[in-house]
Amino acid sequence: MIIRRADCENDISAAAEIYAEIHTEEEAGRAVTGWSRAIYPRERDARLSFEKGELFVMETEEGIVASARINREQVDVYARARWSVDAPDGEVMVLHTLTVSPRCSGRGYASEFVKFYEDYAMENGCRYLRIDTNERNLKARRLYKRLGYTEADIVPCEFNGISGVNLVCLEKTL
Repeated sequence: MIIRRADCENDISAAAEIYAEIHTEEEAGRAVTGWSRAIYPRERDARLSFEKGELFVMETEEGIVASARINREQVDVYARARWSVDAPDGEVMVLHTLTVSPRCSGRGYASEFVKFYEDYAMENGCRYLRIDTNERNLKARRLYKRLGYTEADIVPCEFNGISGVNLVCLEKTL
């Protein structure tokens, strides 16, 4: 298993396929992310992340099984959150849209990706980590808590074009 920066068109398609798998699980009532197939995330989101050099993928013998966007971009809603640390913008790394294919659930891939994110942040001089998730996504909230992240705030907002979101803002200092 390796985690790497996406480097080809196939990586974009693979990330988009994982989004579609997750949407299907949500629509069938087997997952709760708060995402919407028609709104977010979609292939265009993976493409935009790729074009900015911010799309990362996890590859195993089965192919691409997970993806995420990693950058220093704190989304607008973060300005309304009550963070415990007033971290300098240049020292904050953000993990966005972490996805693992539902067919690979339970294998620890999300935890591995978060570890990669933390190492990447340190390598890039960022001690302050931020992540967000929908309040309804209890699975992600439990994962992040187990990995040492603290829920700093829950901010009602429209997020990524989806209205009525209570955005859980999580943080960790390395």
